[in-house]
Amino acid sequence: MALLEQKEALVQRLLAAKAKSGKTYDQIAKEVGLTNAYTAQLFFNQAQLKSDTAPKLKAAVPDLSDADAEEMKKEPMRSFDPTIIQEPLIYRLNEAVMHYGRAIKDIVNEQQGDGIMSAIGFFMTVEKVKGKEGEPRVKIVFNGKFLPHVEQKVEDNVMEPVQ
Repeated sequence: MALLEQKEALVQRLLAAKAKSGKTYDQIAKEVGLTNAYTAQLFFNQAQLKSDTAPKLKAAVPDLSDADAEEMKKEPMRSFDPTIIQEPLIYRLNEAVMHYGRAIKDIVNEQQGDGIMSAIGFFMTVEKVKGKEGEPRVKIVFNGKFLPHVEQKVEDNVMEPVQ
């Protein structure tokens, strides 16, 4: 079986175990001590399950097999199905980022300088909130480390060989 097919088979087993638990990502996240977004990433094999977190996850999701928990501890092949953009919620999220992208970039540059928000050391939460008229709203928080772009000076372009 090809790598991506193996990943999809694992994801289907993980989602089945979650469904049997009857719990939401929020509930599992609270029991395990992770953000809801990271917890969901675990079930889609987009994040690595750490050894000290595994027993908590198995307690929260009793039908999670030992073999699948071991697979979750391996470095995942972080990838996505390119057709996912066609899913309306994901399409609209992408559209919002594209629409606000230049404004977001300018604000980050004004506040932080020239650089990027890293997805390493990154936290994300998704919350259900109420609007001022009582309507349901979605609140997504991206919390990423700022990494400044560096001026590439010749004298700084040195490195020591790894021993």
